[in-house]
Amino acid sequence: MTTTEPAASPIPLPTRSPLVARAAAEFVGTAALVAVVVGSGIQAVGLTRDVALQLLANSTATVFGLGVLIALLGPVSGAHFNPVVTAAEWWTTRKDGSGSGLAPRDVAAYVFAQIAGAIGGSVLADAMFGEPLVQWSTHDRSAGNLLLGEVVATAGLILLIFGLARTGRLRFAPVAVASYIGAAYWFTSSTSFANPAVTIGRAFTDTFAGIAPASVPGFVAMQVLGAVAGLALVAVIFMRAEAPSQA
Repeated sequence: MTTTEPAASPIPLPTRSPLVARAAAEFVGTAALVAVVVGSGIQAVGLTRDVALQLLANSTATVFGLGVLIALLGPVSGAHFNPVVTAAEWWTTRKDGSGSGLAPRDVAAYVFAQIAGAIGGSVLADAMFGEPLVQWSTHDRSAGNLLLGEVVATAGLILLIFGLARTGRLRFAPVAVASYIGAAYWFTSSTSFANPAVTIGRAFTDTFAGIAPASVPGFVAMQVLGAVAGLALVAVIFMRAEAPSQA
């Protein structure tokens, strides 16, 4: 999914894909993820009036969709699909002299592709189900308990991804990250957006998965705060022992 150190990177520098390919992978992956989230939400509402079953259908589709996308596109771009993951990777590798981390232009390209992809995925889902292509959501999500849920969801996601990287187990990312998001749908009050790009994209659809534009800034701010908390937890929990000094 992403890395914190060169040794754990699934994309060694000599064979790293060109930036245009990585940005395209981030665009397609984020678009597909949002299309899965929005589309399965529309489908669920059309099939049942039971809100619990609607959420179950939505979360199940997201789990499988996300896992497949990470497995497919991880070897190309790292399968971030999420600006806070991209920013966290840049932050953790910025002082690494090996040049293995993301450069500022990589971060800019990734984030632009992720946001554009999220909006495109939302529009695509609406188009597939005959909904208005762009209709601002009226689903208010500004309550304080929902904002807290976003801090928890995002902190847990960052802890998981970078914890796997620190321990050299990124091969488990497709299953682990998808499973975490599926669980967080249910144990967080916000149903775990945990992603600024996805949050923005979901403002463009007035369907089950939507979020009112006025609620977006609060969600994004809490996601950034959650990412900071997640990185702090990684630093403490996966603290490395200092090498013994030589006389």
